[in-house]
Amino acid sequence: MQHVEMLFRFIGGLGMFLYGMNVMADGLQKSAGNKMKHLLEFLTRNRLMGILVGAGVTAIIQSSSATTVMVVGFVNAGLMNLTQAVGVIMGANIGTTVTAWLVSMSEWGAFLKPEFFAPLLIGIGAFMMLFSKKEKIVDVSEILVGFGVLFIGLNFMSGAITPYRDAPIFSEAFRVLGRNPILGMLAGLAVTALIQSSSASVGILQTLAANGLVNWSSAVFITLGQNIGTCVTALLSSLGAHKTAKRAAVIHLLFNAIGAVVFGLLMFVVFTVNRAWASSEINSVGISMFHTFFNITNTLLLYPFGNLLVKLSGMIVKDDGEEEQAEEAFELPHIESRFLETPSFAVEGALKETVRMGELAIAHVELVFDAIRTGSQKRVDKAVRLEQNMNEYEKKMTEYLAQISKGSLTDHQRLIINDLFYTVSDLERISDHCDNLAELTQTMISDGLHFSMEAMQGFEEIAGLTVDAVKAAVLARETEKMAYVQQVVQIEDEIDDLEEDLRTQHINRLAHNECSAARGVIFLDMLSNIERISDHANNVVGYVADEKEG
Repeated sequence: MQHVEMLFRFIGGLGMFLYGMNVMADGLQKSAGNKMKHLLEFLTRNRLMGILVGAGVTAIIQSSSATTVMVVGFVNAGLMNLTQAVGVIMGANIGTTVTAWLVSMSEWGAFLKPEFFAPLLIGIGAFMMLFSKKEKIVDVSEILVGFGVLFIGLNFMSGAITPYRDAPIFSEAFRVLGRNPILGMLAGLAVTALIQSSSASVGILQTLAANGLVNWSSAVFITLGQNIGTCVTALLSSLGAHKTAKRAAVIHLLFNAIGAVVFGLLMFVVFTVNRAWASSEINSVGISMFHTFFNITNTLLLYPFGNLLVKLSGMIVKDDGEEEQAEEAFELPHIESRFLETPSFAVEGALKETVRMGELAIAHVELVFDAIRTGSQKRVDKAVRLEQNMNEYEKKMTEYLAQISKGSLTDHQRLIINDLFYTVSDLERISDHCDNLAELTQTMISDGLHFSMEAMQGFEEIAGLTVDAVKAAVLARETEKMAYVQQVVQIEDEIDDLEEDLRTQHINRLAHNECSAARGVIFLDMLSNIERISDHANNVVGYVADEKEG
């Protein structure tokens, strides 16, 4: 019965450790907000800057796997080239060592032992979470609670293992793994691939080491295997991606595998010469030191060969040329399921893609107005096809925004996502009105109808204002500048007044038989649709204004 209790204790501790890590990472991400977005904005073709960015982002989100998955997504979306990706991947491996140092804090001194301060952190965090309504304070409380639960979980795991410190099965197992580098690396790889986190698998190894169950040789080879195992997540993520994204995942594998092989051979020689060191016990701080030393040294060694890694990935994932062209039919490059791992990136991608949808709406408005001017059948047909694209855009964007809304967001990010739901709908409605205008133009072409000079002058005036309104609305969404918001509000008022005047003038022409009933009905319907386009543009800037006030 005691063995079952210890097993339950270990499983429960592992669960708390993983949950605490997840809660802490969520709190860190929300607390960082758009800072991670700005980190990426600093990313240039300079590989050194990429290393710093990769390390910084990974330290924040507490997962090199998540960072690399995002890199695969950026490369797949065309937002990052392979040269930039190499640097970020190198930096991600360095950033992931932060978690190992956090886990080893229990061996820094009595004051830092988990059982000493973790309950206090959870208590403080819980009170802050319950009694504060300020978003920043709630984010900090999540970090504290996650931090505390993480260490309580470690303490549970450690307590479950303590009775078995002298059990021969553990010493024998790690002795075998220590003598056989391949077995040790495979064990580390398998565990990491299974739980999809090198940080978590290193944490488990450190817990065993803290109880005196792990020797130096087995720890080194298992850690090297864990660094290879972390590549599995990115490789799986790249399965449905473009060839370039697959190459980014392969670069991650090459970088870690080459480093592991080189270090594995070197350490095998060292441990063969110094068997006493190889069989001596290692503690969690020692694992943190080796983990950090390996990743930093591996980065320094392979940094000059970044371009060679890119070439090797091209040799492994060969370009067949045709597949890439076939996949370019209709894509939304800024929205990627891989970005959902980090909500701040997902929100930023959704914003950029909404702006692209807005630019497509501008093109649609200009195209259909040009079709009215020229009576061109080709422009009418193209406008109809654009409306189909806008429908597809709305569908994909709505699905993606729904996925983002399920994630861990700040109040401001949640407000933005809610507004984007409405913005996407308004942009699609603009397209619907353009489609109505295209149908009315088609009727005019089929029936051989033409507007009078007075009607066309009125159309040109209201059409010009409407195009200006939609353009300013998209710029307001992109830049969040209130000047564009005010511009749209002013134009929309002018369009309302102008639409009423033009409607009155046209009814007078109908009353004096200066215009046929068929042309009159079409013109009035066109005015109604054009005025509705400006209304939707006004809605778009209204959401931006709400965000600024919020």
